[in-house]
Amino acid sequence: MQPVPLHSLSELERASLQELALYQLQEKLLVGDLSLAKDGSPQTFGIPLFQVIDNDRAYKQLQEEVKSSRRLCLEVEATVIRFRAQIQKKSPLGRSCGLVPCKVFSEEPLSPTFLDNSSWNQRRGAMSVDSITDLSDNTSKLLEALQLSHPHELDLRRSRGKKKMLSLNPITWQVPRIVDRCCQHIEMHGLQTVGIFRVGSSKKRVQQLREEFDQGLDVFLDERQSVHDVAALLKEFLRDMPDSLIPRQLYEAFLSTASMEGPVQFATLQLLLFLLPPCHSDTLHRLLQFLNEVAQHAESSQGADGQEIPGNKMTVSNLATIFGPNILQKEKPGEKDSGAMNIEDSTAVILVLQRLIEHYEALFMVSPEMQHDILRRLFQTDPDVIDYLLRRKFNTMLSTESEPLTEESPPSLLPSQSCTLERNQVSSDLYSSVSFLNLDVGM
Repeated sequence: MQPVPLHSLSELERASLQELALYQLQEKLLVGDLSLAKDGSPQTFGIPLFQVIDNDRAYKQLQEEVKSSRRLCLEVEATVIRFRAQIQKKSPLGRSCGLVPCKVFSEEPLSPTFLDNSSWNQRRGAMSVDSITDLSDNTSKLLEALQLSHPHELDLRRSRGKKKMLSLNPITWQVPRIVDRCCQHIEMHGLQTVGIFRVGSSKKRVQQLREEFDQGLDVFLDERQSVHDVAALLKEFLRDMPDSLIPRQLYEAFLSTASMEGPVQFATLQLLLFLLPPCHSDTLHRLLQFLNEVAQHAESSQGADGQEIPGNKMTVSNLATIFGPNILQKEKPGEKDSGAMNIEDSTAVILVLQRLIEHYEALFMVSPEMQHDILRRLFQTDPDVIDYLLRRKFNTMLSTESEPLTEESPPSLLPSQSCTLERNQVSSDLYSSVSFLNLDVGM
């Protein structure tokens, strides 16, 4: 196995990973008492992150329905126009003819012809399978085509007292529209802006943007918006979240990593990140990726024509100083002493966020060893799913490792023979890999 991104794991694997990370933090790294962080109107600011994402999702579905209706209307209109054109073309009297003799028509049918079903079949279906029971050979391949699961749809079923059923597919990528658009705007227009996130903004324009997002409007940020206004909007969104991007249950644990060094610090931070709910994890990943990109443009550089390109002066340390209190919060906004932070905590927050920005890419990867532990644990709890999960991993590995043949390296076998051997090898690797699943995972 190879390291894989955290968000590529299925929901079932991520749930198992959370429990494994919690065990390792408490039993092996002695971080202290921890609990798994839980996901807790067209509004964006001042509401839980999962609600923001749910609202974005509902808005997107509405937009798709509107587009679909418009597209269908255009298709019907085009069909009617073609139908009329065919009648006029076949009629010897042209438009002046009110009644068309039957003899003037050829055998070509003039009934309306709509688009074939293939164009509709290419769209993502509404079907979803979250059960881990229907995994026969006839259906296992079909699971690859199923749409991504959404965790809050699953929460509704869990709340009714039914058996916990987790999807075998990755959870849909969950980053609020406002976060992604603010990051994209600054990446496109503001990476060379000196003092980004430090220079003041227009409170009136920021408030207007804030109200537009709160009303559920489809806000487009382009070159007309000031980079400083968009930067302030992003900071306000993070600051006003009822539960900070890194949930408060994990505040002390994250701060404790500031006194660690080297591999121990990295391992602890990674396990703590594995505890985050998917919406917090995905949003934090997007934000850290963005901050890392901003920091790479901190220093001045020279363009292709030798002209100096000014740096934005926002180093990793500067960015961590600004965003640290917005991402790691001990108290809720508005609570007594919520703005107060002692010097020790402030220093630790900055140091922790620096490490997250610098190493975000590696921190959000799941090692082969951890993947093995996940599969071992699932073999004990949900053995029915192992065959499907292993097949998906090996198929993914084959698709990424296979290289196109060139004239310099002609195939020694016919394509069909090579494909058969590859599949046989995968099958052999697949079932020989099951032997390690009987090992004790240590839980």
